Amino acid sequence: MSTEIQADRPTTSDRHIGGWLPGPVRRFVPRELVGFAMLSGFTFGVDLALLWLIRHTTSLPVPVAVSLAYVSAVALNYLLNRTLNFRSHAPMGRESLRYAVVAATDYLLTVGLTTGLAAAGVEFWTSRLVSAVAVALLVYVAARWFVFPKRQHSPS
Repeated sequence: MSTEIQADRPTTSDRHIGGWLPGPVRRFVPRELVGFAMLSGFTFGVDLALLWLIRHTTSLPVPVAVSLAYVSAVALNYLLNRTLNFRSHAPMGRESLRYAVVAATDYLLTVGLTTGLAAAGVEFWTSRLVSAVAVALLVYVAARWFVFPKRQHSPS
């Protein structure tokens, strides 16, 4: 009976974001990618909501508005990915520094692409969406292998 109860309990990997994916999909799509996409989608929504609020309540220039919304969302994204997705237990000092490098690169690409496309006549919200998609893969790869690398730990 106790074996039956344990079999119904989710495994550690099932409790991770993306653990609910069917087995065949899980073999080809890393759970960290699914979790990253979900959390990034959420924090991108936060970014856009803050950007909308800033643009409709202030007369700040586009780069400043994008920057304020971005910094807030990227900090939230780091904390959520660290705890819920990559489940990092590494010291936050070096990890935060690596994340800051990724975030600065993402920031420059985001602001540059959004501003450049808007200046070229692309509708503002379209330019913001295009810039987000353009840097998403870069940020995932950097997060997975540079910020939150899987480390081999010897058993204690």
